[in-house]
Amino acid sequence: MNTAASPLGLYIHVPFCDAKCPYCDFYSMRADSGRMDDYTRTVIASLHEWSGTLRRPADTLYFGGGTPSLLGASRLAQIIRAARDSFGLSGAEITVEANPSREMDDLFSALAAEGVNRLSIGLQSASDEELRLLGRRHTARQAADAVRSAQRAGISNISLDLMIATQNQTAESLRNSIHFCADLGVTHLSSYLLKIEDGTVYGKHREDLRLPDDDTAADLYLLACEEMERAGYFQYEISNFAKPGFESRHNLKYWDAQEYLGIGPAAHSFVDGRRFFYPRSLRGFLSGDPPETEGPGGDPEEYAMLRLRLTEGLTEAGYRARFGQSIPDTYRRRAERYRTPGLTICDTNGIRMTRKGFLVSNLLLGDILG
Repeated sequence: MNTAASPLGLYIHVPFCDAKCPYCDFYSMRADSGRMDDYTRTVIASLHEWSGTLRRPADTLYFGGGTPSLLGASRLAQIIRAARDSFGLSGAEITVEANPSREMDDLFSALAAEGVNRLSIGLQSASDEELRLLGRRHTARQAADAVRSAQRAGISNISLDLMIATQNQTAESLRNSIHFCADLGVTHLSSYLLKIEDGTVYGKHREDLRLPDDDTAADLYLLACEEMERAGYFQYEISNFAKPGFESRHNLKYWDAQEYLGIGPAAHSFVDGRRFFYPRSLRGFLSGDPPETEGPGGDPEEYAMLRLRLTEGLTEAGYRARFGQSIPDTYRRRAERYRTPGLTICDTNGIRMTRKGFLVSNLLLGDILG
């Protein structure tokens, strides 16, 4: 596959939050309206500059963070218009991440008018007690109100985030959270096992957290997969589940090693076969500091690693189309060792992990790819 001939994905990192969640290690901070205005102008200038350099269209636009909805409708609209002027966005999937708040009708109506057709809303749990322990500032009811506001605005493609293996979570509370999402009629769920990161509040106090042990966490993950499938959400990646036809087009670019441009502090890119990133510095980004080089990307090993995150896995047809040859026999032989314990499936179609395999994906990837 010639990735250079394919439309890019655009990613805008919005590094602003009202407060830092205790488990979060994403680059984010509080900011006043003046700093947000400066950021918006810099993003728009960067879009125009990159457009002149790359001269390629884009067919997805994703605002991540941080909390992109904090920018407000006017700033987001300005960026969307600049992205459309610079990269076309013909038929594009345009996603904005948002956290629930008390009143979102006006924001979502304005975003819909600018062509936003997908929202990713940070629910995390439908239990108010679990939300409190996660440091979240919204209630389950506010999350439900946010979903209904989006639906009234005409945005029907909505993803909700759920966290697995959090403090005090039980099989029953997790099942209730999944049913809560399904009852709202959302089209997509991103369901992540909680990971304790160094440097976070959780990381500093990990010994005090009331978290399930590894076996219980694994059971909760498998339960979530089964419950979501029963509710009509089919797994297509380790942590992502969708109604048929509502998989995230933007995120699939990452897992298929397609090319994308990231703009904003801490945003990463893969363009013209090379990977680069903007440092985690808002001041540097606003001052015009250029991105830093990571090196080449898209080689066979990286492609295989990314594809094995998908339930479809590393396919023979896809590998041959990309590299003009079959999946290496070494990959197949190593993956075959994990077939009997039920961690991998190896057949004429290719190699893929089972749900149990996803639980130890890092170990499997390290061994299969050598």
